[in-house]
Amino acid sequence: MIKEEKKGITVKKDQDFSEWYTQVVQKAELADIRFGIQGFIVHRPFGFFIIKKIYEYLEKEIENNGHVAFLFPSVVKEENLRKEKEHAGFTPEVFWVSEAGDKKLEERFALRPTGEAQIYPLYSIWFRSHKDLPFKGYQSRISVFRNEMTTRPFLRGREFLFFETHDVFNTHEEALKQIETDLMICKKIIYDKLKVPFLYFKRPQWDKFKGADDTFTPDTIMPDGKRNQLASTHDLGRNFAKAFDIKVMKENEEMEYAWQTCFGPGIWRTTAALIGIHGDDKGLILPFDIAPIQVVIIPILFSDKDNKLVIKRCEEIKNRLNKYRVKFDNSENSAGYKFNEWELRGVPIRIEIGPKEVKEDKITLVLRINKNKINFKLKDLKKEIEKYSKSIDEEIKENADLYFKNKMKSANSYVELKKIIKEYRGFVKVPFCSIKMDGAECAEKLKQDTTANVCGVLYPKEDNVKEGLKCIVCGEKASHIVYVAKSY
Repeated sequence: MIKEEKKGITVKKDQDFSEWYTQVVQKAELADIRFGIQGFIVHRPFGFFIIKKIYEYLEKEIENNGHVAFLFPSVVKEENLRKEKEHAGFTPEVFWVSEAGDKKLEERFALRPTGEAQIYPLYSIWFRSHKDLPFKGYQSRISVFRNEMTTRPFLRGREFLFFETHDVFNTHEEALKQIETDLMICKKIIYDKLKVPFLYFKRPQWDKFKGADDTFTPDTIMPDGKRNQLASTHDLGRNFAKAFDIKVMKENEEMEYAWQTCFGPGIWRTTAALIGIHGDDKGLILPFDIAPIQVVIIPILFSDKDNKLVIKRCEEIKNRLNKYRVKFDNSENSAGYKFNEWELRGVPIRIEIGPKEVKEDKITLVLRINKNKINFKLKDLKKEIEKYSKSIDEEIKENADLYFKNKMKSANSYVELKKIIKEYRGFVKVPFCSIKMDGAECAEKLKQDTTANVCGVLYPKEDNVKEGLKCIVCGEKASHIVYVAKSY
């Protein structure tokens, strides 16, 4: 029965991505959806290791940028959730706690959908003087709760893993500078470390974070053609400061509202992109540093006489590679079964040791990324592992960049756009009237006709709008080139 559950992937990724993704999540033991309540999943050890590494990367970068960690409760008062007018739009999505045991509570409260309404009432107490600012705080390794109707592991859930910064400044210029830093942190982690390519967007006003002046996001495209928002950073202006009375005394002894930003790197969404973009028909492909197991050693056994020497050599190799996460698979499964098992789990390097390797003092190494089989002398083991740990990541990045390069097209008419959206999986660039609220009607018509969303404009530098271009929907003068894609 165990072997039946661990059979390889039975569909092609480019033919049925949805089923491929489901099988990889389940068979590589990243998550278990059998908890029994829709939208609440169990993070299994192999998948949770990957998530912990993403948290580690984020915490390091955020703290290097001057942030300090805090931890708030998982609940938020109803009156605070409703204080900022736009942010109150979260209330239809929240879970309410209204009973304790068999008694109704005098005042119900919500499980947090995000942190603003629970954190900012305290900020109004903590900060009194301009000398208290800037303040950069974050909380990590927490859950938030939203009543999502459709759920998918690492893409949408009713409870999902979260990371958020909440920063307070004396000036708007400082806040805008922080937003640029947030976006660079996304590049350092999502692209440089995890090799997931993306575009930065400034969101249209009808699709910004509830309560923000502006929202900025790194978005990628999954193999099914749908946009995956990997993170978001928000210019909150003074909206929450006014709602929660976050004021500080300036040098002139006048009280002024503070400026704020918040940043939410998507732990789940980044994990989904890592799975979906890099993986192949065999299963996961993982960058070397984030792989839970970096090297697997598989003995090739034939006779009792040779087997003892093979096992001994495998153990010696594992001890030599103690700086890496190494698995010596000495189970009773066949070598072929082991190959499939560790390819499914995305182990970057496989070492095969049989009687021939023992006799000749050699190593047979197989790379997960390209299936290349390499032979070298045992004495060169550490040097070769170090070399291939880097080349694996380089090849993953090259493959991902090529994949992403082929995910962008342009359309200059509504007919052409609808045809491309129907047949093509990726971003489509189109001329558009406005990303302010007066463009919302065109965006809604586009969504009704194509099921695609206006993602926004490139940031920090928009595409040039050529003279004479008209909005693809209403025919009025185009002010922007926007990117359109289907979304989760």
